[in-house]
Amino acid sequence: MADSHVGDEKSPGVKFSKGYRYYALGLLLLVYIFNFLDRQILSILMPLIKADLGLSDTQLGLLSGLAFALFYSTLGIPIARWADRGSRRSIIALALAIWSAMTALSGLAGNFWQMAIARVGVGVGEAGCSPPSHSLISDFFPLEKRGTAMSIYSMGIPIGVLLGFLFGGQLGETFGWRWTFVIVGAPGILLALVVRYTLREPTRGMSEKVAVKDEEFSIGQVFHVLWEKKTFRHLSFAAALHAFTGYGVGTWVPSFLYRVHEMSLSNIGLVLAMVAGIAGGIGTFMGGWLTDKMQTRDQRWIVWVPGLATAAAVPFAFGVYLLDDISYVVASMILPNILGYMYLGPTFALTQSLVSVKMRALAAAILLLIINLIGLGLGPSFIGMLSDWFTGMWGPDGLRYALLSGVVINLWCAAHYMFAARYIREDIAAVHANS
Repeated sequence: MADSHVGDEKSPGVKFSKGYRYYALGLLLLVYIFNFLDRQILSILMPLIKADLGLSDTQLGLLSGLAFALFYSTLGIPIARWADRGSRRSIIALALAIWSAMTALSGLAGNFWQMAIARVGVGVGEAGCSPPSHSLISDFFPLEKRGTAMSIYSMGIPIGVLLGFLFGGQLGETFGWRWTFVIVGAPGILLALVVRYTLREPTRGMSEKVAVKDEEFSIGQVFHVLWEKKTFRHLSFAAALHAFTGYGVGTWVPSFLYRVHEMSLSNIGLVLAMVAGIAGGIGTFMGGWLTDKMQTRDQRWIVWVPGLATAAAVPFAFGVYLLDDISYVVASMILPNILGYMYLGPTFALTQSLVSVKMRALAAAILLLIINLIGLGLGPSFIGMLSDWFTGMWGPDGLRYALLSGVVINLWCAAHYMFAARYIREDIAAVHANS
């Protein structure tokens, strides 16, 4: 727990023990796991929902993409501004309760529009998760440890994906898709109480040991500060392209295995839980850990690591969609998942390092706005529309070629990470000079 100085963020002398800081990080990780579990559960249940509600792939792509991302991304901005001024702990707890309740209510949907409203509700709640969490982590951990801390937090993505696939497949076959939403959503409401009553606020600027001025910044000001840095322009676009492929492919891989390889939902859930969850978790941690080690030699490694990993994953991903033997398909998934998750920690950590302390939650929200509108909003919808089009020509293999079309975009993504390396040292130095 915290040292005897524990208080609220307005107390200038507030300090936390190492043990409490890692407890807080672990609790935020658990919240993020629930975030992605509730988000991911839809993809494994899509074959059941498609059959029950009679939806097209385009409609399913909109449910998993634009219907969620539009509100998730845009509401993140005002919520982040609130987080830069108010209690980040309370915002996270409230957000968790909302999205968990809306996940449970998804099981009551009887048509496309009712499901869309439920997914909008999940997006509204989840908008309050990452911006205040990024801000808290940046106050708990200094720059030289921030990449690893952000990677630990970001492991909520692969772990949430793992649990979503594992429980979604098993529960979907046993209880049906409606009860699966209820079973998955309800525990988050209890976790919200734990967050509200055990998470404490660090003093803003604590990790840098700087005094923070009592000032506020508008959304326009923070966006201007970020956008004038060429590092952020390339970083945000690279991450958005990465998410376009990641969310697009991740949403449709369960349906690909179900249609093309005729696997059962429970087997799909088990395979994807092991591959995406374990391999993705390894990659997520490695990205931040390797970046923290290498940036002591040259700060450009903060973007070189995700750039090189993203490019290296592309040729291996081709095997996933072109091979016919399912054992080779599954084996081909492992390395792309390790390499594909390595961008998360470095990208989030670098964004926090490009702005002043009082801009951090808004900076995270702006990054997530760009990532999610392009990546989450358009990626699943793009693959869904391509699938409907290609299926008319190639039958069930149409989804195979739709997914393959999305993978090559990662080469474009990797190029922007490399472009960001040209400006990173100058841009980080400018932030420290103005602190």
